[in-house]
Amino acid sequence: MKLLAVVDYQNDFVTGVLGFPRAKSLEKKICQKIEEYHQNGDDVVFMMDTHYDDYLNTEEGRNLPIVHAVKGTLGWQLYGKVNQAVGKNDVIFMKESFGSREFGDFLKNKNYETIELIGLVTNICVISNAIIAKTFMPNAKIIVDASCTDSFDSELNEKALDVMESFHVKIENRK
Repeated sequence: MKLLAVVDYQNDFVTGVLGFPRAKSLEKKICQKIEEYHQNGDDVVFMMDTHYDDYLNTEEGRNLPIVHAVKGTLGWQLYGKVNQAVGKNDVIFMKESFGSREFGDFLKNKNYETIELIGLVTNICVISNAIIAKTFMPNAKIIVDASCTDSFDSELNEKALDVMESFHVKIENRK
């Protein structure tokens, strides 16, 4: 059994306050990947960065003082056609931090052969959740499709891919 984890492909990271031009170009490939997993009967989960009115008083808010992904706002919602691609059996994790504790708890009771991560941003939330996947499923093949993830900083994107490769995450479709 396979799992696709779509990380933080939300309006604020694509076209909103933390958006960057390359993020928008991932939409079609991400939608294709979601459809492929659905058609094969594999599992899909979505992770959504989720903050509240007190964001600027959190540790993250003090270090990144840009209010974003506030629950219930347009910026918090999944971007574009990805929002429409969520299936009735898909699981959504709302996470207040870079990595999702709930994702780890979810994995504890599963037996996936492969876990693939895509979404935004490579050097923060994608790498954090790849570490969680590796921690909770050490014998699963963990994959990051480089054509379905990116960062506002191209150099950090490449470094994050290198670091993930160093802890045995398979990086596919790297330029």
